[in-house]
Amino acid sequence: MSEVQYLLATRNEGKLRELRDIFAQHNIRVTDLTEAGVPETSDEDSIESWDTFEENALAKAQYFHRRTGLPTFADDSGLTVEALGGAPGVRSKRLSGRTDLTGKSLDAANNAALLGQLRRINALPAEAAFVCAAAFADAERTVVRTGTTAGVVVQQPRGFGGFGYDPHFVSKELAQTFGEASEDAKLRIGHRGRAFRSLLEAFDAEFNGSLP
Repeated sequence: MSEVQYLLATRNEGKLRELRDIFAQHNIRVTDLTEAGVPETSDEDSIESWDTFEENALAKAQYFHRRTGLPTFADDSGLTVEALGGAPGVRSKRLSGRTDLTGKSLDAANNAALLGQLRRINALPAEAAFVCAAAFADAERTVVRTGTTAGVVVQQPRGFGGFGYDPHFVSKELAQTFGEASEDAKLRIGHRGRAFRSLLEAFDAEFNGSLP
């Protein structure tokens, strides 16, 4: 296991559960924002203000690297729906506009907003994809990689696992929603797992087989 302390810049417990396994497989020790004692501040709300997942992920990694001095991993991810022209995209977490909600309450509001939009244009079920951009930043370099997974948004939720839009997203590879899928299956074919595996493999190719 790497002796260097790396920061995984997320406050989302669902992401933490998924990503810790990937880093452990690569023998990388990461600490999250809570463990690192990084208090949440209002200026964090403006970090992900860019138009692409890649820009947002990199902005987040660079922000928390500057704030903590630690080499930092971060991501930005979301759902793109064909019938909505790729929306909600980078606005996936903020689709409902409910800034007063967090956790499962915010997930429920976002899902309701998404299904409402799709019902209004009679577009359910809807072709969709989850997209994740994973980024790394330290004092000398930055790296960004992207992962995707295809599926269909359905009206009725299925399963009690995952978070966000997972219960409404039927994976084409698994033939079940991410809410029904096991953590291992979701990690194997999911957008976040693909993005972070690609990012960590980039270190092997670009940094002589080791993390900086």
